Amino acid sequence: MITIIAATNRPNSNTLKIAKYYQAQLKIKGQEAGIFSLEDLPADILNTDMFGKRSPAFQEIQNLISETDKFIFVMPEYNGSYPGVLKVMIDAADFPGSFYDKKAALVGLSSGKYGNIRGVDHFTGVCHYIHLNVLPLRIHIPNIKQELDENGNLFQEDTVKFTNEQIDKFINF
Repeated sequence: MITIIAATNRPNSNTLKIAKYYQAQLKIKGQEAGIFSLEDLPADILNTDMFGKRSPAFQEIQNLISETDKFIFVMPEYNGSYPGVLKVMIDAADFPGSFYDKKAALVGLSSGKYGNIRGVDHFTGVCHYIHLNVLPLRIHIPNIKQELDENGNLFQEDTVKFTNEQIDKFINF
């Protein structure tokens, strides 16, 4: 099972638009994928789901994580890295079983010109620690507002080419 993680809890984010784009492209290639937006994390996760505690709301998320074989993490740049809410989700999940020896593709995006290069690198280190195998082709989408059309689809030729290449490699990963 493939799950795309829209790695921000910001409402109406470009991150979620990119997650939906990836989902649609995977479907065109015959692959079903679900989306989990970090908007849907329990509001009180720091008090209810850390250090061995488990709420019914997060248990559903834990079940999704446990059933997933492959993840695509779509991560916006927050203060030169990835969003802290993504780290909270990783920390709340069962360790080591949630991600151990599973596979992931990483997609960074930003409104600036670097496409969250540092955040993707930072998160790659976390993935290695939790034994989550990362596809070597990591995508960085800068200037995200100029990359999306009015329907939330990528349309710049280079970006479409590289995201398609990543998706093809991810399917075979």
